[in-house]
Amino acid sequence: MTMTHFRGLLLLIGFLTIVEMNLPDMASATPKAPPSPTRHKAVHPSAIDTALRYATALANGDRITAGEFDFACQYNSVTAPSAKAKSSVAKEPSYDKCWEALTVGHAPFLNRSDIGMDVLWPSTGPLVFYGDTLPSAQASAFVMDVLGTSPPGTGLDLVVTGTRTIPNGSFRLKSNGTIIGVPATLVDLTVHYHDPLTSPIAYGPGMVHWTSTIKRERRAIKSITTQWVVLSGLRPHGFPRDTAVAHLPVDTKPEAPGMVQERIPFTTERSRALPDSIVWWSPTDQPGTLTAAAARAASFPELRDRVALLNRILLIDPQQTEALTVLTKHLYTVLLQDAARNHKLVIEDPLLAQTVNEFYWTIAAASDRLDLSLGMEVGGFSQPTSADLLYRLLPALQTLARTHPEQLENRFRLGMAYRWNNDQVPMSETFDALVNEIPADRKGLKADALLQLAWSRINKVAWNRILHDQDSIRAYDNAKASLEIVDRPLDKFLAEYTMAYSMIFMPNYGDKGQMLHHLTEAKRWFDEIPDKDHEVWRYFLHTERLKAVLDADPLFQPILASAEKPKE
Repeated sequence: MTMTHFRGLLLLIGFLTIVEMNLPDMASATPKAPPSPTRHKAVHPSAIDTALRYATALANGDRITAGEFDFACQYNSVTAPSAKAKSSVAKEPSYDKCWEALTVGHAPFLNRSDIGMDVLWPSTGPLVFYGDTLPSAQASAFVMDVLGTSPPGTGLDLVVTGTRTIPNGSFRLKSNGTIIGVPATLVDLTVHYHDPLTSPIAYGPGMVHWTSTIKRERRAIKSITTQWVVLSGLRPHGFPRDTAVAHLPVDTKPEAPGMVQERIPFTTERSRALPDSIVWWSPTDQPGTLTAAAARAASFPELRDRVALLNRILLIDPQQTEALTVLTKHLYTVLLQDAARNHKLVIEDPLLAQTVNEFYWTIAAASDRLDLSLGMEVGGFSQPTSADLLYRLLPALQTLARTHPEQLENRFRLGMAYRWNNDQVPMSETFDALVNEIPADRKGLKADALLQLAWSRINKVAWNRILHDQDSIRAYDNAKASLEIVDRPLDKFLAEYTMAYSMIFMPNYGDKGQMLHHLTEAKRWFDEIPDKDHEVWRYFLHTERLKAVLDADPLFQPILASAEKPKE
C-alpha cells in the first residue's frame, strides 16, 4: 500500500467516525416529550384560611382570634419561662397585650394633622391617612378595626387573589438554639372598602414632596391588595396551632450591646400592602352617595363638619357640582361674617350689609392684607383664619366657573375672591369678560360687573402705587357707565362713590371740585337708601386713603362734616 493510499484510508475512517457521532441512536431518534414545567409545592388550604381569619379578626376588633393566629403572640407564649415542654401546648397568652403590640404601629396613620380648611371627613375621631409611609406600612394597617366594624368604619370585604410558596421561614426558640425551618406561604388578600366617605386616604399617584407649601393631591382608596406571610408546621415545635401569620417580628434584644437585633421569624417577604395595586374611588362608583352627602353637609351646624364632608366628596369627584356649590356658598358667607366682626357695624338691611362686608375686604386687599394672607399654619393659630377660607374658596370657585360658566353669581364671587387675594390679572379679566358677555337688557348685572371691574382696577393701582396709571381713568369710566344704567339709590351711591375714590390715584387728584361733587352726590343717594345707617356713611368716608385726601384740603370740609356724629 502506497503512502497515498494509506492517507486516503485514514481520511475515510475519520469521515465515517464523524458521521457516526452525529447520527442519532434508536433512543434519541424517538421524539422527546417537552420538558415539564417546574412545579411549586401546592399551597395548603389552611394557610389561606389562616390569613383570612387573621385579617378578618383585625377588621372586627377580635383580639382573641387575632392573637391565636399571630406568630409573634404565640411565639412569646411558647418561649415564656413558664411555658410547658416543647411537645405540649403552651399557656394561653395575654391577648390584650398582643393586641396592643399589634396596633401600636397603626398610630401614625390615625394622627390627624388638619390645617385650615383642608380637614377631611370623618371630621372628628379616626381618619386613616397613610401619607408617605404607605409602602412601609404593616399589612394590618389596611384592615384595622376603624376601617372594619368600629366607627367610623363601615366595613370591608376580603378576597383571596393570589397564593404562592416562598422559601422557608426560620426562627430559634431560645438563644443559640437550633434554627428551625418551617414552610412559608404568601397569601394575597385584596381589601375592598364599602364606603367612599370613610375609606382610607393616601397621596395620589406620582405625588412628590417638593416643598411644604405645595399641596399634594389626596385620594380615597377603594381597594388595595395586601400580602400576608403564613408559616406552617408549627405544632411540632410547641405552638398551639399549626399555622400562624408572621405579621410583625418578635421584639427581641441583641445578645450583646452593639450587636444587630435578631429577626424572628426570618422570612424573605413581609406582610405588607402592594402600593401599585391601589384602586381609587372614582366619580362613577357611587354618584348617588356623593350627591346625598353634599345635601347632608349643607345641614351641618358646624363649618368644620360641612367643609370636611365636602372636601371628602371633592377628593373623589373634583367637579361634583352640588358639593362645589355648597362649599363656595358657605365659605363666602363665613368670609363676609369675618368682615362684619372686624368692622363691627350693625346693619339691618341684608343687601347693604353684604355691600359693606365685600367693600371691607376690597379695601383690606389693597392695604396690609394681613387678614387675607396669614393662614392658620403660618400664623400658628388654633382655628382657621379668613385667609384659610379664601385659599379654599378660590380653587372651588375656579372649578365652578370652568364647568358652569352660565352661573354668573359664582363668576362674580370668583372675581372678588381674585381681588381679595390680589391676583391682579385675573381679577380684572374676570369682570371684563362679564361686562362683555352680559347683554344690555340685563342692566342690573351689567352695572354690577362694571362697578366690580372698576374696583379691580382701583385695587391694582392702589397696591402698585404707580401714578399716571391709566387704570385709574378706566376705573372712573367703568363707574360712570354703571351710574348711567342703574336705578336703585344703593347702586347710584356706589357708582358716585367709586368715581370719587378712583380720583385719589389720578395726578393731582384730577379735579378736586369734581371729586367733591361725586361725594356730595354719593351722600344724596345714600340718604335715599331704605334702612340706611349714618355709621355706614361714616365708614365709607373715613376709609384710610380717602380720609387722608379729604383731611388735606379745606375744600372737603363740608363733606367731612356730613360724617360727624350728631351732638347729644
